[in-house]
Amino acid sequence: MAGSTYGKHFQITTWGESHGKGIGVVIDGCPAGLALCEADIQEFLDRRKPGKSRYSTPRKEADKVEILSGVFEGRTTGTPISLIIFNEDQRSRDYGDIASYYRPGHADYTFDEKYGFRDYQGGGRSSGRETIGRVAGGAIAVKVLNELGISFLTYSRAIGPITIQKNAENFLTNPKSGSYRPLEGIQGQILSDPLYMPDNEASQTAQEYLEKCMEHMDSAGGVVEGIITGVPAGVGEPVFDKLDANLAKAIFSIGAVKGFEIGDGFAAAAAKGSTNNDAFCMEDGQAATATNHAGGILGGISSGAPIIFRAAFKPTPSIASTQQTVNKSGEEISISIHGRHDPIIVPRAVVVVECMAALTLLDLMLENMGAKMESLKKLYSREGQISRCSAALQA
Repeated sequence: MAGSTYGKHFQITTWGESHGKGIGVVIDGCPAGLALCEADIQEFLDRRKPGKSRYSTPRKEADKVEILSGVFEGRTTGTPISLIIFNEDQRSRDYGDIASYYRPGHADYTFDEKYGFRDYQGGGRSSGRETIGRVAGGAIAVKVLNELGISFLTYSRAIGPITIQKNAENFLTNPKSGSYRPLEGIQGQILSDPLYMPDNEASQTAQEYLEKCMEHMDSAGGVVEGIITGVPAGVGEPVFDKLDANLAKAIFSIGAVKGFEIGDGFAAAAAKGSTNNDAFCMEDGQAATATNHAGGILGGISSGAPIIFRAAFKPTPSIASTQQTVNKSGEEISISIHGRHDPIIVPRAVVVVECMAALTLLDLMLENMGAKMESLKKLYSREGQISRCSAALQA
């Protein structure tokens, strides 16, 4: 199987299946000297693990990460970092019947057509459990970016038809400046909410909506929104490796994502240039934009404004209500999918979206180090070496 590796400079390769012995990831390109322990990664895995609320699968997994390589005495060595998370609560018997037919909304049919064979136990590599490796690798990317002053705020913007009442700009201390941070307290509110919504009233309404979906053996979709602050201007390549293009690929690689937009996104199609353009102004001696319709990216390159993006997730395809399909014998049949499934994917996908965005951003920032001669001189010229030695001695 091709396509299990993502990134060029900060690169992850994920492996494992939903009902195999475990899930893991190998990270290559992480700079040496980063303080890293298993607790740093576990914090992110805990945000996506199952069984945390009645709106996620009851599958009980500790999702405890183990670092197998690449860290010595609490710091990264610059060598590949290998992480493993063992599966503990597989119930493969729940999936025995699936081998003979194709579940609507799943990759069963397409896997059979491509490979002529598939792991039908929980979906194998097409299972949502595959995202564990992404989150483990992304947690390290977030830690690197945090040390560079870059912050992430990611949350459920919509659950089914219920949308939070605030726009992304309402969560920022200064929507115009590139130096702001998300308002204090918002992150805690998001993490304490069962649906990861930064709006108590909307969350309560959404929970009532989900209860009705579950009562009718149905599922729901929604939208995840992300805000990245502190990103300097100039990150991203202007042609095929645009920052927004790479973000789109990263987010669309997450199972169940059916839509993606940056800034005003599809709403820009109905706007006029006079209202959609972000006027430039001076703020604290630097160029800034008075608005942020572009979502912090111009020409595929970061502008210094907050990067604001959204991902639309389809409803969970595994539902207990009766659906029509066909089996491998070519017969049309009716099925009802049993087992342990999320009535909605969105809340557990919030951290996956955040981690894929972090992996994309860090990869392009490492690529950006060779964009200017002055950057290379700071790293490799004699003057740069003397400056670094002097700073090290003073420290």
